Order: sequence, then structure tokens, then C-alpha cells
Amino acid sequence: MRPLLVCLAGLLPAADPGFVSLFDGTTLNGWTLVGQKGPGYVVREGMLVCPADGGGNLFSDKEYSNFILRFEYRLEAGGNNGLAVRAPKKLGSIAHEGTEIQILDHENAKWKKRKQPLKPVQYNGSVYDVIAPKAEALKPSGEWNTQEVTVNGRRIRVVLNGVEIQDADLDSVTDPAVLKKHPGLQRTRGHIGWLGHGSLIEFRNIRIRELP
Repeated sequence: MRPLLVCLAGLLPAADPGFVSLFDGTTLNGWTLVGQKGPGYVVREGMLVCPADGGGNLFSDKEYSNFILRFEYRLEAGGNNGLAVRAPKKLGSIAHEGTEIQILDHENAKWKKRKQPLKPVQYNGSVYDVIAPKAEALKPSGEWNTQEVTVNGRRIRVVLNGVEIQDADLDSVTDPAVLKKHPGLQRTRGHIGWLGHGSLIEFRNIRIRELP
């Protein structure tokens, strides 16, 4: 059994001035699941959980343009998920039709055994398949990570456990093939989402502050 403090952590109200909670710790109110796999996402001990046999695209009902998103997450070994920003609420590859920020234990041996090794643009913190992270600060599997994502205009900044791992200028992407493959990079508004890929991940303390 986890310590009581950990179990209640997801129920604590957001303490950051100007931020509002996106997850109430008890229900999935405010979220819509598209393309459910297995149990999808569940609420467990105050946490938003994608079970190992679950997944799908869990989208915020509200759309956002510019914002700062703060949350904590804990991955199983080799865990894989993704944060969608400015995404359409639909089936399909959100990494292409929206923008995905990778959440992945990419140093795990399971990824190194693939016939096609992961590319840097697929590493944790990448703007998936577009811009590689500039650093890494992921804690070992089973430990909580604290992440802040700022989406403001054409810039996406990711700070993981106090380390800036991504500072992407989407206007720096000029390769016609990449732009054709990722039309979602041009979106200025859309849903926030969690992109489950059949591995266990737990979220808590999800909160947001919209920017002008």
C-alpha cells in the first residue's frame, strides 16, 4: 500500500496562483475518450491512470490556444504515452493532425531491441517526429516526474524535473516533407490530451493557466 500522502496527492487543489485544475481526482469530468482500448483511462487513488491494458486518446473537453500546463506523472519501465496539444478531438494520428510531446522511458532496453532504433525526434520530451529534445531529466521508472509545458504562439517549452529539455520554435521547421506529414503544427487552438499506448502511466496534479 502506498503511503497516505501519495494516495491523496491527486486530490489536493492546485495551489499555483492563476492555475485551475483539469482533473478533480475522482471522476473523468471534463474529459472525453476517443478510440478506447480496454478499460481506457480510470481514476485510482486520486490519480488519472492509463492501465497497461488500456489507452486511447483522452481529450480535454475545452480547447486551448496558449497556456502553461503543469502535471506530475509516473511511468512503468519502458512506459509510453504522449501529451497532445492544440489537437483535434478525433481518431487518427494526433502526432500528425495535432502536436504531440513525447512521454517515453526511451532508455529502457525494450526500445533498444527494436529492429529500427528510436530516433532522437522520438525521445522523451521531443515534439514527436519533428524536434528532438535538447536534454533529458527523466527519473527512473516508478518515480514521480514533475513537468511544465508552455505553449505560446509558435514556441513550445518543456521543463522536466527543473531541467529545460525542450525549447522548440515551430517556425524553424521548414522541410516541406515534414510540414506535409505534420499539418497539425499549423494549428493555433485545440484540445489537450493523453495518448495512451498500452503501458501503465499515472498522472496527478494536472493544472493549467491560459495565456493571452
